[in-house]
Amino acid sequence: MAADDLVELAKRRGFFFGSNGAYGGTAGFYTFGPQGAALKRNVEDAWRDRFTIREGNREIEAPTIMPEAVFEASGHLDGFNDMLVECPECGASHRADHLVEDATGIEDAEALPGEEVEALIADNDLACPSCGTPLAGAPVENFNLMFATDIGPGDAQPGYLRPETAQGIFVEFPRLKEYARGSLPFGITQIGPAYRNEISPRGGLLRLREFTQAELEQFVDPEEDEPPLDRVEDVEVRLYPATEQAADDGEYLHTTIGEAVDDGVIGSPWVGYYLGVAQEWYERVGVDMDRFRFRQHLAGERAHYAADCWDAESEVGGDWIEIAGFAYRGDYDLSKHDEYGDDAFTIFKRYDEPKTVERATVDPDMSVLGPEFGGDAGAVAEALATLAERDPDAFDAETVTVEVGEGDAAETHEVDADVANFAVEEVTETGEHITPHVVEPSFGVGRTVQTLLAHAYREDEVDGEERTYLSLVPEIAPQDAAVFPLVTNDDRLTALADEVAADLRAAGLAVAYDDSGSIGRRYRRQDEIGTPFCVTVDRDGIERDGPDTVTVRERDSAAQVRVPVDDLAGELAALRAGESFDALVDRYETVATDVETN
Repeated sequence: MAADDLVELAKRRGFFFGSNGAYGGTAGFYTFGPQGAALKRNVEDAWRDRFTIREGNREIEAPTIMPEAVFEASGHLDGFNDMLVECPECGASHRADHLVEDATGIEDAEALPGEEVEALIADNDLACPSCGTPLAGAPVENFNLMFATDIGPGDAQPGYLRPETAQGIFVEFPRLKEYARGSLPFGITQIGPAYRNEISPRGGLLRLREFTQAELEQFVDPEEDEPPLDRVEDVEVRLYPATEQAADDGEYLHTTIGEAVDDGVIGSPWVGYYLGVAQEWYERVGVDMDRFRFRQHLAGERAHYAADCWDAESEVGGDWIEIAGFAYRGDYDLSKHDEYGDDAFTIFKRYDEPKTVERATVDPDMSVLGPEFGGDAGAVAEALATLAERDPDAFDAETVTVEVGEGDAAETHEVDADVANFAVEEVTETGEHITPHVVEPSFGVGRTVQTLLAHAYREDEVDGEERTYLSLVPEIAPQDAAVFPLVTNDDRLTALADEVAADLRAAGLAVAYDDSGSIGRRYRRQDEIGTPFCVTVDRDGIERDGPDTVTVRERDSAAQVRVPVDDLAGELAALRAGESFDALVDRYETVATDVETN
């Protein structure tokens, strides 16, 4: 299915459409319609079930606007950039790496240096997509993707809309560790919006300026904590390692998570564990596993803090798109916030038994340092303490040299060793402060929604009539069922249909009611939005002996069974939870009907 056809279907049936159409539209922003909002919510609930509840993690909800200092610490102010090339004729801005990828077949041009991208633009005679002007010679520049704002009136504090949900977890670590009782490992999840001022949004939900992420930050002790790899070691995966991507005849590696970790293909057991969990989850929600892979980041595209990084990718419209990332981030994030922030971003790791160790200490004579160094006396004392920990031998000389300040403002001071009062003492320690490492599975919710729609799209023929339908799994489908009276000129049927719909809704099921047009046309409408089951109230169900019954039609096969009204809510709930429709076929009377096209 072409991407344009998917976007048109999504618009026609209320899944998603471009925002602000009454005002000309705004690129990079989409509104989820009634079907799309329900589908998206079901995806989020399924993710929450697997990555929060079943993993024993906790979920938070942090603000979407954060002060500038957060992003100075995280590195986003300096390094969160995309490659921009501007047309010298019409002034249109474009992602330079995307232009190169579209024209040359290079898959990851963003990993290339800017100068090389400029050369590729010139060598391939690339032109502006808007007006056709050649772009050779136009500079490729870095463009920071964050949306800036002001926090408060007047001389406001500068802030930014968060470009990822992760920072909202990292900055709250000092309090979150208290809720975890200071014990590792523990995980914090968050589902919410993020914002990136994309140069050239495109591809429906694939590249937006506002989008939803579902992220897990797993905090671990790198020396002791191991993932429960045995739970996923036999999960079969299709991997595309960096070595295969670089080879002329590179191929996919079909293996298991356990074998890939043992062989070192997946460098981190924690990353391997979450690849296995994700594989099972994607299959659960309906991703076509024949159009799915895990691709390892090449060295040039891997973030500087990531020891190992893989993307979950799906094939949509003939292209492979990233729908999730899995990174071992080390201690980069917490160390940076510990450096810039006012709280401690470490955890106290208690020893099994107390340890007696020798520790170098200083007790500077401030009555000497004060008169000699004035306002720098405190900084000199701190520098002496730091030096004692790092290089105790420095205090063997008669004088000790320390540096105070940074950069051009740094000053060197000499202190008499006897003024420093250096000593080595035996101390008993019960533990040490460590900086946890972070493992991050990060999912794009909108991209997952678009993948599910693309992978669920089907065309077939029922009773001689062509139809289009979405084969969405019941757990994810925007509606659990639709209820129809077979005809609308029989008050008994419409009354029972109303009652059935109300009872199903009271049971917590999302139910549509439709009495417009022929029954076949109503089926087609529900098929096209992926409703898995249609319930029809007909005369046979109320005129026969015994309790009232209805027919339940399964979307993909169009097979029907007759189910007692009293059993209906429980049976539909079981189907939504994953029971096969074949189980109903075994338990109930099947219905042969020719009303599909009536």
